[in-house]
Amino acid sequence: MIRRRIVRRRLVPDPPEPEPSIEARLASDSRLIPDERLRLIFVCCHPAVAPDARAGLTLRLVCGLSAQEIARAFLASEPAMLQRLTRAKRKIAEAGVSFEVPGPEAWPERLAAVLATLDVAYARAHEDAAGAGPHAGFAQEILELTTVLVELLPNEPDALAFAALVRYAEARRAARLDVEGAMVPLDRQNPALWRRDLISQGEALLRRAGGLGPPGPIQLRAALHGAWCARQTLDEAPPWPAILSLYDALLSFGEDPFARVNRAVALAEVAGPVAGLADLDTLDAERMAGFQPFHAVRADLLARLGRREEALSAYDQALALDPAEAERRWLIRRRTDCLQTA
Repeated sequence: MIRRRIVRRRLVPDPPEPEPSIEARLASDSRLIPDERLRLIFVCCHPAVAPDARAGLTLRLVCGLSAQEIARAFLASEPAMLQRLTRAKRKIAEAGVSFEVPGPEAWPERLAAVLATLDVAYARAHEDAAGAGPHAGFAQEILELTTVLVELLPNEPDALAFAALVRYAEARRAARLDVEGAMVPLDRQNPALWRRDLISQGEALLRRAGGLGPPGPIQLRAALHGAWCARQTLDEAPPWPAILSLYDALLSFGEDPFARVNRAVALAEVAGPVAGLADLDTLDAERMAGFQPFHAVRADLLARLGRREEALSAYDQALALDPAEAERRWLIRRRTDCLQTA
């Protein structure tokens, strides 16, 4: 009896393994999507979440952006964005959605939301022109994530084009600031400081995307970066006519306030500041009130037309939106030049 008790005690089965955490489940699926950050983004871009909330929710949960930062990225008010995110979370809770790493068959339907998330996160990395702000680390991470993404989806033109866009933009990092720490506009950046290796990678990726079908919005945006990166020296004329044509093609896919502001810049260079300002003033002023580049571009065009008081007011509006340090230095310099103009 004593021996039986001893044997039974030795044969007591081990306690069951605890329920695996979401992190453990993600790790076990690493063969599907080998980068943990990218897995989390694909998980959060679940089709059960409303399309207009997927990127915002992912930026909040995975990237840690504040509601204010997300609202600014989508030109929405902070209360409206908070409401959108709250609705998305409530729907997830009520539906009992099971979040798990999607298989390859589900990647295409989530790709648009994934790219939108990466796009906004990358923009936040460069809010200060050179990438020294609170989210500066996103730039290198997204460069790495797009490498993984094109390996996973080698025949998706949007994935290839977005990877090209990021490489073109990263190539210009060293030329974005002057010696005083102020932003250098794209047409004044010295191409000799650009990284030609990244530009070559961008060109190759964009060619691959172009071979898969007619260009969409992401390919056109990448082509805009590519047109600038084709410059070899500052002596070459900026490619304003090509830039204007590309923005016209981009806007044929639908209204985009960001593209409209940039198109106004190109139009002013091709057809003069009167045409650029007229185009800019057709935008919804209320919606653009919190968009700093809108006021900065408007101020520059007004100054070029000699409308100094209006230009100073527009510069003040841009500065009131608390731009990052590099942009703030540039705006103050431009405002001072305007003030000193007789």
